[in-house]
Amino acid sequence: MYLKFGKPLFDWIISFLGILLLSPFLILLSISLFFIHKSSPFFLQTRVGQHARRFKIYKFKTLLKTGQSHWFLKFLRKTKMDELPQLINVLKGEMSLVGPRPDIPGYYDRLKGEHRLILKLRPGITGYASIAFANEEQILSEQQNPLHYNDEMIFPEKVKLNLDYYCHVSLGLDLKILFKTILLPFNL
Repeated sequence: MYLKFGKPLFDWIISFLGILLLSPFLILLSISLFFIHKSSPFFLQTRVGQHARRFKIYKFKTLLKTGQSHWFLKFLRKTKMDELPQLINVLKGEMSLVGPRPDIPGYYDRLKGEHRLILKLRPGITGYASIAFANEEQILSEQQNPLHYNDEMIFPEKVKLNLDYYCHVSLGLDLKILFKTILLPFNL
Protein backbone atom coordinates (compact mmCIF):
# COMPACT_ATOMS: atom_id res chain seq x y z
CA MET A 1 0.00 0.00 0.00
CA TYR A 2 2.83 2.42 0.88
CA LEU A 3 4.64 1.77 -2.41
CA LYS A 4 1.56 2.41 -4.54
CA PHE A 5 -0.08 5.36 -2.77
CA GLY A 6 1.86 6.58 0.27
CA LYS A 7 5.30 6.82 -1.29
CA PRO A 8 4.23 8.95 -4.30
CA LEU A 9 2.27 11.28 -2.01
CA PHE A 10 5.17 11.51 0.47
CA ASP A 11 7.59 12.22 -2.41
CA TRP A 12 5.38 14.92 -3.90
CA ILE A 13 4.78 16.73 -0.61
CA ILE A 14 8.45 16.66 0.49
CA SER A 15 9.78 17.68 -2.95
CA PHE A 16 7.23 20.51 -3.23
CA LEU A 17 8.13 21.79 0.25
CA GLY A 18 11.83 21.31 -0.50
CA ILE A 19 11.65 23.39 -3.66
CA LEU A 20 9.55 26.02 -1.90
CA LEU A 21 11.84 26.32 1.12
CA LEU A 22 15.09 26.00 -0.82
CA SER A 23 14.07 28.26 -3.72
CA PRO A 24 16.13 31.30 -2.58
CA PHE A 25 19.20 29.05 -2.19
CA LEU A 26 18.53 27.26 -5.50
CA ILE A 27 18.18 30.59 -7.32
CA LEU A 28 21.42 31.89 -5.80
CA LEU A 29 23.19 28.65 -6.69
CA SER A 30 21.84 28.80 -10.25
CA ILE A 31 23.06 32.38 -10.69
CA SER A 32 26.49 31.50 -9.29
CA LEU A 33 26.80 28.52 -11.62
CA PHE A 34 25.63 30.60 -14.58
CA PHE A 35 28.55 32.98 -13.99
CA ILE A 36 31.02 30.12 -13.55
CA HIS A 37 29.91 28.30 -16.71
CA LYS A 38 28.81 31.33 -18.74
CA SER A 39 25.88 29.14 -19.84
CA SER A 40 23.06 27.13 -18.31
CA PRO A 41 23.79 26.00 -14.75
CA PHE A 42 21.96 22.74 -15.40
CA PHE A 43 23.14 19.40 -16.71
CA LEU A 44 20.51 17.20 -18.34
CA GLN A 45 21.15 13.57 -19.16
CA THR A 46 19.05 10.62 -20.32
CA ARG A 47 18.59 8.03 -17.60
CA VAL A 48 16.63 4.81 -17.22
CA GLY A 49 13.64 5.11 -14.92
CA GLN A 50 10.68 3.09 -13.70
CA HIS A 51 9.68 0.26 -16.08
CA ALA A 52 12.90 0.98 -18.05
CA ARG A 53 11.41 4.22 -19.44
CA ARG A 54 13.94 6.89 -20.30
CA PHE A 55 13.73 10.40 -18.92
CA LYS A 56 15.90 13.50 -18.58
CA ILE A 57 17.49 13.93 -15.17
CA TYR A 58 18.26 17.44 -13.87
CA LYS A 59 21.48 18.24 -12.03
CA PHE A 60 23.59 21.30 -11.42
CA LYS A 61 26.65 21.39 -13.71
CA THR A 62 29.77 20.62 -11.71
CA LEU A 63 32.34 20.14 -14.46
CA LEU A 64 33.86 22.89 -16.54
CA LYS A 65 34.03 22.51 -20.34
CA THR A 66 37.68 21.59 -19.98
CA GLY A 67 36.71 18.61 -17.83
CA GLN A 68 38.32 20.34 -14.89
CA SER A 69 36.59 21.29 -11.69
CA HIS A 70 37.26 23.87 -9.03
CA TRP A 71 36.68 23.90 -5.28
CA PHE A 72 33.11 25.21 -5.35
CA LEU A 73 32.02 22.68 -7.96
CA LYS A 74 33.81 19.87 -6.10
CA PHE A 75 32.03 20.96 -2.92
CA LEU A 76 28.64 20.75 -4.67
CA ARG A 77 29.43 17.21 -5.86
CA LYS A 78 30.82 16.03 -2.54
CA THR A 79 27.83 17.32 -0.57
CA LYS A 80 25.44 16.05 -3.28
CA MET A 81 23.94 19.54 -3.62
CA ASP A 82 24.31 19.11 -7.38
CA GLU A 83 21.41 16.63 -7.08
CA LEU A 84 18.90 19.18 -5.71
CA PRO A 85 17.34 19.96 -9.13
CA GLN A 86 16.12 16.35 -9.14
CA LEU A 87 13.36 17.53 -6.83
CA ILE A 88 11.79 18.67 -10.12
CA ASN A 89 12.03 15.08 -11.42
CA VAL A 90 10.28 13.95 -8.23
CA LEU A 91 7.48 16.52 -8.71
CA LYS A 92 7.05 15.32 -12.30
CA GLY A 93 6.65 11.72 -11.05
CA GLU A 94 9.79 10.51 -12.82
CA MET A 95 11.73 9.94 -9.61
CA SER A 96 11.28 9.31 -5.92
CA LEU A 97 13.18 10.75 -2.98
CA VAL A 98 14.46 7.25 -2.14
CA GLY A 99 15.09 4.42 -4.57
CA PRO A 100 17.75 3.04 -6.88
CA ARG A 101 19.79 5.82 -8.50
CA PRO A 102 18.83 6.13 -12.16
CA ASP A 103 21.63 4.94 -14.40
CA ILE A 104 22.54 5.68 -17.98
CA PRO A 105 21.11 3.33 -20.62
CA GLY A 106 22.90 -0.01 -20.77
CA TYR A 107 22.68 -0.99 -17.11
CA TYR A 108 19.29 -1.23 -15.38
CA ASP A 109 17.45 -1.63 -18.66
CA ARG A 110 19.46 -4.82 -19.31
CA LEU A 111 18.74 -6.54 -16.00
CA LYS A 112 17.48 -10.12 -16.10
CA GLY A 113 15.33 -12.32 -13.88
CA GLU A 114 14.43 -11.16 -10.38
CA HIS A 115 16.81 -8.21 -10.74
CA ARG A 116 14.21 -6.62 -13.05
CA LEU A 117 12.03 -6.09 -9.95
CA ILE A 118 14.17 -3.00 -9.35
CA LEU A 119 12.55 -1.46 -12.42
CA LYS A 120 9.18 -1.48 -10.65
CA LEU A 121 10.53 1.29 -8.44
CA ARG A 122 10.86 4.92 -9.36
CA PRO A 123 14.54 5.81 -9.27
CA GLY A 124 15.57 7.88 -6.29
CA ILE A 125 17.65 10.92 -5.47
CA THR A 126 19.21 8.75 -2.79
CA GLY A 127 19.10 5.12 -1.76
CA TYR A 128 20.92 2.21 -0.14
CA ALA A 129 23.48 2.04 -2.96
CA SER A 130 24.00 5.82 -2.96
CA ILE A 131 25.01 5.68 0.68
CA ALA A 132 27.12 2.53 0.32
CA PHE A 133 28.99 4.03 -2.66
CA ALA A 134 29.06 7.67 -1.59
CA ASN A 135 32.77 7.70 -2.47
CA GLU A 136 32.31 5.92 -5.82
CA GLU A 137 34.20 8.59 -7.78
CA GLN A 138 37.23 8.13 -5.56
CA ILE A 139 37.02 4.32 -5.74
CA LEU A 140 36.87 4.42 -9.54
CA SER A 141 39.69 6.96 -9.81
CA GLU A 142 41.97 4.49 -8.01
CA GLN A 143 41.31 1.67 -10.51
CA GLN A 144 43.42 0.82 -13.56
CA ASN A 145 40.25 0.07 -15.52
CA PRO A 146 37.41 2.04 -13.89
CA LEU A 147 34.71 0.92 -16.35
CA HIS A 148 35.55 -2.77 -15.84
CA TYR A 149 35.65 -2.31 -12.05
CA ASN A 150 32.28 -0.58 -12.14
CA ASP A 151 30.70 -3.25 -14.36
CA GLU A 152 32.14 -6.24 -12.48
CA MET A 153 32.23 -5.04 -8.86
CA ILE A 154 30.21 -1.91 -8.12
CA PHE A 155 27.17 -2.35 -10.36
CA PRO A 156 26.41 -5.94 -9.22
CA GLU A 157 26.63 -4.80 -5.59
CA LYS A 158 24.30 -1.88 -6.31
CA VAL A 159 21.82 -4.31 -7.87
CA LYS A 160 21.88 -6.44 -4.68
CA LEU A 161 21.37 -3.39 -2.46
CA ASN A 162 18.54 -2.06 -4.64
CA LEU A 163 16.82 -5.45 -4.73
CA ASP A 164 17.03 -5.57 -0.93
CA TYR A 165 15.46 -2.10 -0.82
CA TYR A 166 12.67 -3.28 -3.16
CA CYS A 167 11.94 -6.23 -0.85
CA HIS A 168 11.78 -4.06 2.31
CA VAL A 169 10.50 -0.67 1.13
CA SER A 170 8.56 1.22 3.80
CA LEU A 171 8.10 4.74 5.12
CA GLY A 172 10.40 3.93 8.05
CA LEU A 173 13.13 2.70 5.73
CA ASP A 174 12.77 5.75 3.48
CA LEU A 175 13.07 8.07 6.48
CA LYS A 176 16.15 6.18 7.69
CA ILE A 177 17.82 6.46 4.26
CA LEU A 178 16.94 10.16 3.97
CA PHE A 179 18.38 10.84 7.43
CA LYS A 180 21.61 8.96 6.59
CA THR A 181 21.86 10.90 3.33
CA ILE A 182 21.54 14.25 5.12
CA LEU A 183 24.34 13.22 7.50
CA LEU A 184 26.54 11.80 4.75
CA PRO A 185 28.49 14.99 3.87
CA PHE A 186 29.51 15.27 7.52
CA ASN A 187 30.93 11.72 7.48
CA LEU A 188 33.03 12.03 4.30
